[in-house]
Amino acid sequence: MFNRDLYQRRQGKFKSFVTDLQSFLHFLRAYSKARLYVIFDFFEKFKDSLVNVLHQKRGKYTRPFLHFGTIALSFVMIIFGPRLFANNDELDDGQLILATPILAIGTATAPDFYTYQAEEVRQYRGGEIIEHVIDEGETISSIAERYGLRSDTILWANNLTEKSTIKPGQSLNILPIDGVRHKVVRGDTIYSIGKKYGLNGSQVQMIVDYPFNEFLNDETFDLVAGQFLMVPEGKLQTVASTVTTPRSTFGSLTPDAGTVSATGSFIWPASGGISQGYAFYHKAIDISNLGGGPILAADAGVITVAGWVDNYGYGNRVMIDHGNGFVTLYAHLSVVQVRVGQRVGRGDVVGQMGSTGRSTGTHLHFEVRQGGALQNPLSFLR
Repeated sequence: MFNRDLYQRRQGKFKSFVTDLQSFLHFLRAYSKARLYVIFDFFEKFKDSLVNVLHQKRGKYTRPFLHFGTIALSFVMIIFGPRLFANNDELDDGQLILATPILAIGTATAPDFYTYQAEEVRQYRGGEIIEHVIDEGETISSIAERYGLRSDTILWANNLTEKSTIKPGQSLNILPIDGVRHKVVRGDTIYSIGKKYGLNGSQVQMIVDYPFNEFLNDETFDLVAGQFLMVPEGKLQTVASTVTTPRSTFGSLTPDAGTVSATGSFIWPASGGISQGYAFYHKAIDISNLGGGPILAADAGVITVAGWVDNYGYGNRVMIDHGNGFVTLYAHLSVVQVRVGQRVGRGDVVGQMGSTGRSTGTHLHFEVRQGGALQNPLSFLR
């Protein structure tokens, strides 16, 4: 016999259970979201702090940081590697799969280095010069191609000429990038060194930006006799550095553009020549013009940074959030002509080209960031 009261009580309990479960799931979702946000926020702040320290020290801590990371990774792989791959190291016929060997720290030869390291890491190698022992049949050009360098770079680093002969067993010094390695003598400045190797005033910035060059003072770029400097793009062939007082300089403000939307393509932000291109140690382009000139917003957006906010590095700068995942940065300005929160249109003037901050001459340092990652601006400019 059907008991209606019992059925209704059970149905009521079931509905109550479903309601409680829904409330619990809503709470769990909100709680998890809040906790994850806190964790990711902490991670981002820690990452930004670490990046700022490495950037401000211009590579001073990069080498020990990379060495420590390599040691830590090797330790983890040695201790936990066998367990991680224990269930995947046998074939159906019972034969073992041989794991890729881990490089022994400090004993890697040039071929090993190029086999196991990522492209960007291979390029800078912690700024170290490696030794290459010539094999039978090798030539200067084949060695240069192997390391991604120009033949001239190999010749200059080893006091050789195009008429020099090499033989198997001979050792050659291999620089990390194209250019010249210079030993500083008394009276040298970065400008005199740049001039000696064919760099003009604006191109000297490459010596400063190379992260493994060190200076007594990161603002005046003082040198010590006997130290070595890498001169990127230098070739075998003097203006004193000035220090700009750290302060924000604002000119007459550009009018607010009102409601704007980004077009998704970037125009050139300044007129002049490219004095330094995109590289692993300089993820931007430098546009130089001795006469200065206006700096334009590459696309429409909202100003998020304006002025000399940290008394270092970029000097007077402007950052624009374009609202589509892209952010552009304009650095070393002599005058800033926008304010934080202002909306600007594509082509609006945001400031004037200058040489504030860690700069060796009048130029614009221009960055394009997509999702927080630095991209090559030349891939986006029209």
